[in-house]
Amino acid sequence: MQLRLMVPVFLLRSLLLVFCIVLTGCHTPKKKSAPMVAFSRVAVAYQENPYKTDIFERDYKTGMIEGRATGARPGQRIVLYAKTDGRWGVCRQSGQPFTNIEADGRWKASVHLGIQYAALLVDPTYSPPEQTESLPIVGDGVVALAVVNGEGPAPVLPSPKVLNFSGYEWTTSTGPIFHAGSRSFFDPANVWTDERGALHLRISGSPGKWTAAELKLTRSLGYGTYRFQVRDTSHLEPSAVLTLITWDGVGTESNRRELDVELGRWGNLDNTNVNYVVQPYYVPANFVAFRAPPGAYTHFFRWEPGQVTFSTVAGSGNTDGGRVISRHVFTSGVPSPGGESVRITLYVFHQGQIPLKNENEVIIDKFEYLP
Repeated sequence: MQLRLMVPVFLLRSLLLVFCIVLTGCHTPKKKSAPMVAFSRVAVAYQENPYKTDIFERDYKTGMIEGRATGARPGQRIVLYAKTDGRWGVCRQSGQPFTNIEADGRWKASVHLGIQYAALLVDPTYSPPEQTESLPIVGDGVVALAVVNGEGPAPVLPSPKVLNFSGYEWTTSTGPIFHAGSRSFFDPANVWTDERGALHLRISGSPGKWTAAELKLTRSLGYGTYRFQVRDTSHLEPSAVLTLITWDGVGTESNRRELDVELGRWGNLDNTNVNYVVQPYYVPANFVAFRAPPGAYTHFFRWEPGQVTFSTVAGSGNTDGGRVISRHVFTSGVPSPGGESVRITLYVFHQGQIPLKNENEVIIDKFEYLP
Protein backbone atom coordinates (compact mmCIF):
# COMPACT_ATOMS: atom_id res chain seq x y z
CA MET A 1 0.00 0.00 0.00
CA GLN A 2 1.42 3.39 -1.03
CA LEU A 3 1.00 6.53 1.02
CA ARG A 4 0.48 9.73 -0.95
CA LEU A 5 1.80 12.82 0.78
CA MET A 6 -0.53 15.76 0.21
CA VAL A 7 1.33 19.15 0.08
CA PRO A 8 -0.79 22.33 0.28
CA VAL A 9 -0.75 24.44 -2.86
CA PHE A 10 0.43 27.60 -1.07
CA LEU A 11 3.42 25.69 0.31
CA LEU A 12 4.37 24.48 -3.15
CA ARG A 13 4.29 28.04 -4.44
CA SER A 14 6.51 29.22 -1.59
CA LEU A 15 9.02 26.45 -2.25
CA LEU A 16 9.12 27.29 -5.95
CA LEU A 17 9.81 30.95 -5.14
CA VAL A 18 12.68 29.97 -2.83
CA PHE A 19 14.16 27.67 -5.50
CA CYS A 20 13.88 30.50 -8.04
CA ILE A 21 15.79 32.90 -5.83
CA VAL A 22 18.47 30.39 -4.79
CA LEU A 23 19.05 28.59 -8.08
CA THR A 24 18.43 31.18 -10.72
CA GLY A 25 19.12 34.43 -8.86
CA CYS A 26 15.69 35.95 -9.59
CA HIS A 27 15.44 39.46 -8.18
CA THR A 28 13.63 42.74 -8.62
CA PRO A 29 15.86 45.37 -10.31
CA LYS A 30 16.85 48.22 -8.02
CA LYS A 31 15.45 51.64 -8.87
CA LYS A 32 18.15 53.98 -10.12
CA SER A 33 18.83 56.79 -7.61
CA ALA A 34 18.29 60.41 -8.69
CA PRO A 35 21.33 62.63 -9.35
CA MET A 36 22.51 64.62 -6.35
CA VAL A 37 24.88 67.47 -5.57
CA ALA A 38 26.39 68.09 -2.13
CA PHE A 39 28.94 70.34 -0.40
CA SER A 40 32.12 69.06 1.25
CA ARG A 41 33.70 72.48 1.94
CA VAL A 42 31.85 75.75 2.41
CA ALA A 43 33.18 79.32 2.27
CA VAL A 44 32.71 81.64 5.24
CA ALA A 45 29.58 83.76 5.47
CA TYR A 46 29.67 87.32 4.16
CA GLN A 47 29.94 89.57 7.22
CA GLU A 48 29.92 93.11 5.83
CA ASN A 49 28.12 95.74 7.93
CA PRO A 50 24.51 95.57 6.61
CA TYR A 51 24.20 99.35 6.93
CA LYS A 52 27.34 100.09 4.96
CA THR A 53 26.58 102.14 1.84
CA ASP A 54 29.96 103.03 0.33
CA ILE A 55 30.43 99.73 -1.51
CA PHE A 56 29.64 98.71 -5.05
CA GLU A 57 27.68 95.73 -6.24
CA ARG A 58 29.99 92.73 -6.70
CA ASP A 59 32.70 94.44 -4.62
CA TYR A 60 33.06 91.41 -2.36
CA LYS A 61 35.80 89.12 -1.08
CA THR A 62 36.08 85.57 -2.38
CA GLY A 63 36.49 82.11 -0.90
CA MET A 64 36.72 78.47 -1.97
CA ILE A 65 33.92 75.96 -2.06
CA GLU A 66 33.96 72.23 -2.90
CA GLY A 67 31.54 69.37 -3.33
CA ARG A 68 30.58 66.21 -5.14
CA ALA A 69 27.97 65.36 -7.77
CA THR A 70 26.59 61.82 -7.95
CA GLY A 71 24.68 60.43 -10.90
CA ALA A 72 25.80 63.20 -13.24
CA ARG A 73 25.73 62.45 -16.96
CA PRO A 74 28.53 63.39 -19.40
CA GLY A 75 28.49 67.10 -20.21
CA GLN A 76 26.60 68.17 -17.12
CA ARG A 77 28.22 70.89 -15.01
CA ILE A 78 27.84 72.85 -11.77
CA VAL A 79 26.52 76.41 -11.49
CA LEU A 80 27.33 78.15 -8.21
CA TYR A 81 25.43 81.04 -6.63
CA ALA A 82 26.11 83.21 -3.58
CA LYS A 83 23.33 85.17 -1.88
CA THR A 84 24.17 88.70 -0.80
CA ASP A 85 22.04 91.83 -0.45
CA GLY A 86 18.78 90.05 -1.19
CA ARG A 87 19.85 88.44 -4.47
CA TRP A 88 21.54 85.28 -5.68
CA GLY A 89 24.48 86.12 -7.95
CA VAL A 90 26.19 83.57 -10.19
CA CYS A 91 29.84 82.87 -9.35
CA ARG A 92 31.90 82.85 -12.53
CA GLN A 93 35.02 80.79 -13.15
CA SER A 94 37.44 82.38 -15.67
CA GLY A 95 34.54 84.43 -17.01
CA GLN A 96 32.20 81.44 -17.35
CA PRO A 97 29.21 80.61 -15.10
CA PHE A 98 30.06 76.89 -15.02
CA THR A 99 32.28 74.67 -12.87
CA ASN A 100 33.45 71.38 -14.38
CA ILE A 101 32.94 68.04 -12.64
CA GLU A 102 35.95 65.70 -12.31
CA ALA A 103 35.80 62.03 -13.26
CA ASP A 104 35.23 61.02 -9.63
CA GLY A 105 32.34 63.49 -9.26
CA ARG A 106 34.26 66.11 -7.31
CA TRP A 107 34.14 69.82 -8.12
CA LYS A 108 35.92 72.87 -6.71
CA ALA A 109 35.54 76.59 -7.39
CA SER A 110 35.91 80.16 -6.16
CA VAL A 111 32.84 82.11 -5.01
CA HIS A 112 32.19 85.66 -3.92
CA LEU A 113 31.19 85.56 -0.28
CA GLY A 114 27.51 85.42 0.64
CA ILE A 115 25.32 84.48 3.56
CA GLN A 116 24.21 81.35 1.64
CA TYR A 117 25.56 79.31 -1.26
CA ALA A 118 23.78 77.17 -3.86
CA ALA A 119 25.12 74.51 -6.24
CA LEU A 120 23.05 73.52 -9.28
CA LEU A 121 23.76 70.42 -11.38
CA VAL A 122 22.71 71.48 -14.88
CA ASP A 123 22.50 70.16 -18.42
CA PRO A 124 25.03 71.34 -21.04
CA THR A 125 22.52 73.66 -22.71
CA TYR A 126 21.33 75.37 -19.51
CA SER A 127 21.74 79.16 -19.42
CA PRO A 128 21.82 80.41 -15.79
CA PRO A 129 20.46 83.86 -14.87
CA GLU A 130 23.16 86.29 -13.81
CA GLN A 131 21.12 87.40 -10.79
CA THR A 132 17.89 86.19 -9.27
CA GLU A 133 15.83 86.77 -6.15
CA SER A 134 14.68 83.12 -6.12
CA LEU A 135 16.74 80.12 -7.15
CA PRO A 136 15.65 78.04 -10.16
CA ILE A 137 13.83 74.82 -9.33
CA VAL A 138 14.65 71.33 -10.58
CA GLY A 139 13.49 71.00 -14.19
CA ASP A 140 14.10 72.84 -17.46
CA GLY A 141 17.80 72.01 -17.45
CA VAL A 142 18.36 71.97 -13.66
CA VAL A 143 18.99 68.36 -12.62
CA ALA A 144 19.73 68.77 -8.89
CA LEU A 145 20.10 71.58 -6.35
CA ALA A 146 21.69 72.05 -2.93
CA VAL A 147 21.74 75.11 -0.63
CA VAL A 148 23.95 75.68 2.40
CA ASN A 149 24.62 78.50 4.86
CA GLY A 150 28.06 80.10 4.91
CA GLU A 151 30.44 79.07 7.67
CA GLY A 152 30.39 81.21 10.79
CA PRO A 153 27.98 83.92 11.94
CA ALA A 154 25.91 85.84 9.39
CA PRO A 155 23.84 89.04 9.80
CA VAL A 156 20.48 88.45 11.46
CA LEU A 157 17.83 90.02 9.22
CA PRO A 158 14.24 90.92 10.18
CA SER A 159 11.62 88.50 8.89
CA PRO A 160 9.57 89.65 5.87
CA LYS A 161 5.85 90.05 6.30
CA VAL A 162 2.77 89.74 4.09
CA LEU A 163 0.10 92.42 3.99
CA ASN A 164 -3.01 93.31 1.99
CA PHE A 165 -3.24 96.63 0.19
CA SER A 166 -5.92 97.64 -2.31
CA GLY A 167 -7.18 94.06 -2.51
CA TYR A 168 -3.79 92.57 -3.44
CA GLU A 169 -1.32 90.49 -1.48
CA TRP A 170 2.16 91.99 -1.05
CA THR A 171 5.39 90.91 0.64
CA THR A 172 8.03 93.19 2.17
CA SER A 173 11.74 93.21 1.42
CA THR A 174 14.29 92.78 4.19
CA GLY A 175 17.99 93.41 4.67
CA PRO A 176 20.51 95.30 2.51
CA ILE A 177 19.57 95.63 -1.19
CA PHE A 178 20.94 97.70 -4.07
CA HIS A 179 18.64 100.19 -5.81
CA ALA A 180 19.79 102.58 -8.52
CA GLY A 181 23.43 102.16 -7.55
CA SER A 182 22.71 102.83 -3.87
CA ARG A 183 22.60 100.28 -1.04
CA SER A 184 19.90 100.59 1.62
CA PHE A 185 18.80 98.40 4.51
CA PHE A 186 15.10 97.46 4.28
CA ASP A 187 13.03 96.82 7.39
CA PRO A 188 9.49 95.35 7.13
CA ALA A 189 8.51 97.47 10.16
CA ASN A 190 8.63 100.50 7.87
CA VAL A 191 5.63 99.27 5.85
CA TRP A 192 2.03 99.15 7.13
CA THR A 193 -1.57 100.00 6.29
CA ASP A 194 -3.82 102.17 8.45
CA GLU A 195 -7.47 101.71 9.47
CA ARG A 196 -8.62 103.24 6.17
CA GLY A 197 -6.49 100.89 4.11
CA ALA A 198 -3.92 103.50 3.02
CA LEU A 199 -0.34 102.33 2.63
CA HIS A 200 2.45 103.96 4.70
CA LEU A 201 6.13 103.71 3.86
CA ARG A 202 8.80 105.17 6.10
CA ILE A 203 12.52 105.80 6.21
CA SER A 204 13.47 105.46 9.88
CA GLY A 205 16.59 105.39 12.00
CA SER A 206 19.44 107.89 12.10
CA PRO A 207 22.41 108.95 9.94
CA GLY A 208 24.58 105.91 9.30
CA LYS A 209 21.77 103.50 10.18
CA TRP A 210 18.82 104.49 7.99
CA THR A 211 16.30 101.74 7.22
CA ALA A 212 14.06 101.89 4.15
CA ALA A 213 10.75 100.38 2.99
CA GLU A 214 9.73 98.17 0.08
CA LEU A 215 6.83 95.91 -0.78
CA LYS A 216 6.23 93.84 -3.88
CA LEU A 217 3.17 92.23 -5.41
CA THR A 218 3.16 88.45 -5.06
CA ARG A 219 2.12 87.89 -8.69
CA SER A 220 2.73 89.27 -12.14
CA LEU A 221 -0.01 91.27 -13.88
CA GLY A 222 1.38 91.85 -17.40
CA TYR A 223 0.03 94.35 -19.90
CA GLY A 224 -2.52 96.85 -18.61
CA THR A 225 -2.90 100.10 -16.67
CA TYR A 226 -1.11 100.56 -13.34
CA ARG A 227 -2.44 103.43 -11.23
CA PHE A 228 -1.02 104.80 -7.96
CA GLN A 229 -2.87 107.43 -5.90
CA VAL A 230 -0.15 109.24 -3.94
CA ARG A 231 -0.50 111.98 -1.35
CA ASP A 232 1.74 115.03 -1.43
CA THR A 233 5.44 114.07 -1.48
CA SER A 234 6.89 117.60 -1.64
CA HIS A 235 8.05 117.26 1.98
CA LEU A 236 10.55 114.51 1.10
CA GLU A 237 14.17 115.42 1.65
CA PRO A 238 16.30 115.60 -1.52
CA SER A 239 17.93 112.21 -0.89
CA ALA A 240 14.64 110.35 -0.20
CA VAL A 241 13.27 108.60 -3.30
CA LEU A 242 9.88 106.95 -3.86
CA THR A 243 9.62 104.59 -6.84
CA LEU A 244 6.50 103.00 -8.35
CA ILE A 245 7.72 100.35 -10.75
CA THR A 246 7.47 96.96 -12.39
CA TRP A 247 10.56 94.82 -11.79
CA ASP A 248 11.61 91.27 -12.58
CA GLY A 249 13.55 89.41 -9.91
CA VAL A 250 15.49 87.46 -12.55
CA GLY A 251 18.06 89.00 -14.89
CA THR A 252 20.37 92.01 -14.77
CA GLU A 253 19.72 95.71 -14.32
CA SER A 254 19.33 96.22 -18.09
CA ASN A 255 16.69 93.53 -18.70
CA ARG A 256 14.35 93.40 -15.70
CA ARG A 257 11.17 94.52 -17.54
CA GLU A 258 11.41 97.70 -15.51
CA LEU A 259 8.98 100.61 -15.97
CA ASP A 260 9.47 103.42 -13.43
CA VAL A 261 7.72 106.40 -11.95
CA GLU A 262 10.42 107.96 -9.74
CA LEU A 263 9.51 110.66 -7.22
CA GLY A 264 12.47 112.46 -5.70
CA ARG A 265 15.34 114.84 -6.36
CA TRP A 266 18.22 112.35 -6.12
CA GLY A 267 20.15 114.33 -3.53
CA ASN A 268 20.09 117.71 -5.29
CA LEU A 269 17.68 120.58 -4.55
CA ASP A 270 17.80 121.82 -8.14
CA ASN A 271 16.80 118.52 -9.74
CA THR A 272 13.37 117.76 -11.17
CA ASN A 273 11.19 115.66 -8.88
CA VAL A 274 9.39 113.22 -11.22
CA ASN A 275 10.95 110.81 -13.74
CA TYR A 276 9.31 108.46 -16.23
CA VAL A 277 11.71 105.66 -17.19
CA VAL A 278 11.80 102.61 -19.43
CA GLN A 279 14.98 100.95 -18.23
CA PRO A 280 17.82 101.17 -18.99
CA TYR A 281 17.64 104.86 -18.05
CA TYR A 282 20.85 105.85 -19.84
CA VAL A 283 19.21 105.47 -23.26
CA PRO A 284 18.02 109.05 -24.04
CA ALA A 285 14.74 107.88 -25.59
CA ASN A 286 13.89 105.99 -22.38
CA PHE A 287 13.92 108.88 -19.91
CA VAL A 288 11.68 111.92 -19.28
CA ALA A 289 11.95 114.24 -16.25
CA PHE A 290 9.78 117.15 -15.08
CA ARG A 291 8.93 119.16 -12.00
CA ALA A 292 5.53 118.75 -10.35
CA PRO A 293 4.30 121.38 -7.86
CA PRO A 294 3.28 120.33 -4.33
CA GLY A 295 0.05 118.38 -4.10
CA ALA A 296 -1.56 114.95 -4.32
CA TYR A 297 -1.25 113.14 -7.65
CA THR A 298 -2.29 110.00 -9.41
CA HIS A 299 0.59 108.54 -11.39
CA PHE A 300 -0.13 105.80 -13.88
CA PHE A 301 1.17 104.04 -16.95
CA ARG A 302 -0.59 102.07 -19.65
CA TRP A 303 1.61 99.15 -20.77
CA GLU A 304 0.85 97.71 -24.21
CA PRO A 305 2.80 95.71 -26.81
CA GLY A 306 5.57 98.02 -28.05
CA GLN A 307 4.27 101.06 -26.19
CA VAL A 308 3.88 102.46 -22.68
CA THR A 309 2.11 105.72 -21.83
CA PHE A 310 2.98 107.48 -18.55
CA SER A 311 0.69 110.13 -17.07
CA THR A 312 0.48 112.28 -13.94
CA VAL A 313 -2.87 113.82 -13.05
CA ALA A 314 -3.63 116.25 -10.23
CA GLY A 315 -5.57 114.76 -7.30
CA SER A 316 -5.67 111.43 -5.52
CA GLY A 317 -8.88 109.61 -6.36
CA ASN A 318 -11.14 109.74 -9.40
CA THR A 319 -8.93 111.47 -11.97
CA ASP A 320 -11.31 111.40 -14.93
CA GLY A 321 -11.15 114.87 -16.39
CA GLY A 322 -8.48 115.94 -13.90
CA ARG A 323 -5.70 118.35 -14.78
CA VAL A 324 -2.91 116.53 -16.59
CA ILE A 325 0.50 117.56 -15.25
CA SER A 326 2.51 115.45 -17.67
CA ARG A 327 2.09 112.66 -20.20
CA HIS A 328 4.60 110.83 -22.36
CA VAL A 329 4.47 107.86 -24.74
CA PHE A 330 7.52 105.58 -25.02
CA THR A 331 7.93 103.29 -28.03
CA SER A 332 11.62 102.45 -27.72
CA GLY A 333 12.85 99.50 -25.68
CA VAL A 334 9.42 98.67 -24.22
CA PRO A 335 9.68 95.21 -22.61
CA SER A 336 7.22 92.35 -22.94
CA PRO A 337 5.66 90.78 -19.81
CA GLY A 338 7.39 87.95 -17.97
CA GLY A 339 8.15 87.49 -14.29
CA GLU A 340 7.86 91.15 -13.31
CA SER A 341 5.76 92.41 -10.40
CA VAL A 342 4.83 95.80 -8.99
CA ARG A 343 7.29 97.25 -6.46
CA ILE A 344 6.70 100.28 -4.24
CA THR A 345 9.90 101.50 -2.60
CA LEU A 346 10.93 104.40 -0.37
CA TYR A 347 14.68 104.51 0.18
CA VAL A 348 17.74 106.69 0.65
CA PHE A 349 19.86 107.70 -2.34
CA HIS A 350 23.25 107.74 -0.66
CA GLN A 351 25.13 109.12 -3.67
CA GLY A 352 23.41 112.53 -3.53
CA GLN A 353 24.96 115.86 -2.55
CA ILE A 354 22.67 116.42 0.45
CA PRO A 355 22.69 113.61 3.05
CA LEU A 356 19.41 112.61 4.66
CA LYS A 357 18.88 114.29 8.04
CA ASN A 358 15.47 113.14 9.27
CA GLU A 359 12.96 110.33 9.02
CA ASN A 360 10.63 110.55 5.99
CA GLU A 361 7.21 109.05 5.31
CA VAL A 362 4.83 108.81 2.36
CA ILE A 363 1.22 107.67 2.06
CA ILE A 364 -0.33 105.93 -0.94
CA ASP A 365 -4.10 105.80 -0.84
CA LYS A 366 -4.70 103.19 -3.51
CA PHE A 367 -3.23 100.97 -6.19
CA GLU A 368 -5.36 99.92 -9.16
CA TYR A 369 -4.75 97.61 -12.10
CA LEU A 370 -6.92 97.55 -15.20
CA PRO A 371 -6.27 94.93 -17.91
